[in-house]
Amino acid sequence: MELGIGMFGDVHINEKTGYVQTPQQRMAEIIEEVKLMDEIGLDFFGIGEHHRPDYAVSSPEIILAALSTVTKNIKLGSAVSVISSADPVKLFQDFSSVDNLSNGRAEIMAGRGSFIESFPLFGYDLSEYDALFDEKLRLLLTLNNDEVVNWKGNFKMPLINQTVYPRPVQDKLPIWVAVGGTTSSVIRAGKLGLPIIFAIIGGDPANFIPLFEVYKQAYVDNGHDESKMQIGVHMHSFFGDDNEKVADDYFPIYGAQMNRIGASRGWPKYSRPQFDFGRSTNGHLVVGDKELAIEKILKYKELFGLTRFSAHMDVGAPSHLDMMKSIEIFGKDIAPKVR
Repeated sequence: MELGIGMFGDVHINEKTGYVQTPQQRMAEIIEEVKLMDEIGLDFFGIGEHHRPDYAVSSPEIILAALSTVTKNIKLGSAVSVISSADPVKLFQDFSSVDNLSNGRAEIMAGRGSFIESFPLFGYDLSEYDALFDEKLRLLLTLNNDEVVNWKGNFKMPLINQTVYPRPVQDKLPIWVAVGGTTSSVIRAGKLGLPIIFAIIGGDPANFIPLFEVYKQAYVDNGHDESKMQIGVHMHSFFGDDNEKVADDYFPIYGAQMNRIGASRGWPKYSRPQFDFGRSTNGHLVVGDKELAIEKILKYKELFGLTRFSAHMDVGAPSHLDMMKSIEIFGKDIAPKVR
């Protein structure tokens, strides 16, 4: 099982003083954090795409290009690229460039995104949300599979005998599909034989078992090699030396971000009992010491048949020092025991 870290590039916000961390500072921190991940042997890093003031990264491929020159082994990918509002040709070119810079370590995680800001920003109709994703994902796969492309769709002019440059170092870029709880998205990934990663960010993870089974059935029914099936989860995580202290220290940071997001979505105020349930045996949070983390990750491996676990570690923007400590615990104490 691959073990790695996903981030959204949250900027630190002090609501009492009004201080908002600059993207410049957060990006510099991310570079240092991923250098540490590479040094201690984590398998992959993913960075999200957002177009909001509380996140520093709008173009994952730019950060990944910078990281490709200061890391040696870690896989570098998006988490996610919002494929519905992207140009698949430019996206493929950008990640192929990262693949060349990193000597074959780039991957794309395609998703519909949990925010909608990119649609008006790039001139797309939100009512065509699913159709855009389906067509653009299929074009991206065509670009990845065929050197000379002939393609026609509904949202882009046809491509006739086009070759996209540069080509990646790898024979093909790994392309994952990230999903929440939408059954149609799960079935599509299975039919296409693509690796899938489930974002489990609330409730009891066991409730996702039917979706995992739907994916596996669609994958097998469409003739794909079961031995090559790749399944991952993306879960909010944070680690410290003391189980209760890390919870007490992290709750105000995590809760503040949940409330910032929830304010625009009509969510009730995030509470400590919610947080504590999330950390419990049947909860979705992997927040605590190494023993808690090892137990939970192995439980999910058994429950879902995972080949990848992604710890989403910067929710609410903990301090850089605390992030470095959490990464170190994950890489040096948790990952070896899980493996």
